Amino acid sequence: MSGVMKRMGMIFRAKANKALDRAEDPRETLDYSYQKQLELLQKVRRGVADVATSRKRLELQLNQLNGQSGKLEEQGRKALALGREDLAREALTRRSGLQQQISDLQQQHETLQNEENKLTLAAQRLQAKVDAFRTRKETIKATYTAAQAQTRIGEAFSGISEEMGDVGLAIQRAEDKTAQLQARAGALDELVASGALDDVTGSSKDDITAELDRISGNADVEFELERMKAELAGGSSAGRQAIEGGDGTEERQQQQRSPRLDKQ
Repeated sequence: MSGVMKRMGMIFRAKANKALDRAEDPRETLDYSYQKQLELLQKVRRGVADVATSRKRLELQLNQLNGQSGKLEEQGRKALALGREDLAREALTRRSGLQQQISDLQQQHETLQNEENKLTLAAQRLQAKVDAFRTRKETIKATYTAAQAQTRIGEAFSGISEEMGDVGLAIQRAEDKTAQLQARAGALDELVASGALDDVTGSSKDDITAELDRISGNADVEFELERMKAELAGGSSAGRQAIEGGDGTEERQQQQRSPRLDKQ
């Protein structure tokens, strides 16, 4: 049972991987990666701005403490000039405490300054990488689009694409059906001509009837031609009657010949 489950899991992962591979568009993946890099660059810049803000606050505090220290030193000088050594000592004591705070703030300020410099340099390097990636991304996208278009054109010419494959199959089916209908029509014509099949319309003729019709048609043409020649030549009425008599049957021609034989 465990082996069956492992096999099913492998098949599922293989099919899922194949489906994802078909659905994946490298151009979309590149755009997504570029977007993530821009977000990272934005975070680094925000960090630089935060460190610079903290450094600026320390500078303001240092300036304030330095001002207080200078003021206490001036007050101690005045008190000592007035013979108030106790006040001068107190002012110097307070000034000494401020100096310790100033020293600590200067160390923090130096640390923040170094951190700001590092982040600024990192932001500059990341900006350069993002710009290079953007150029590379657009180049790859253009190359991929051109290759995809070229592949589709090649598939269309070769007829192996899905769309052209369907068109090719439709054409093949149409040609096969046309050939089948032509073969059936030819077979039916042969069967009707041979008499194997009766023409229910009564319009079909056998070979003898067709030959008689052809001879009769030729005779009519010859008669019409002779009549036109006689009219043009201005022949006698007897000649015209002879020509017109040719339009009768063979029995009428024999009746016309019989009196001539009797007179002789």
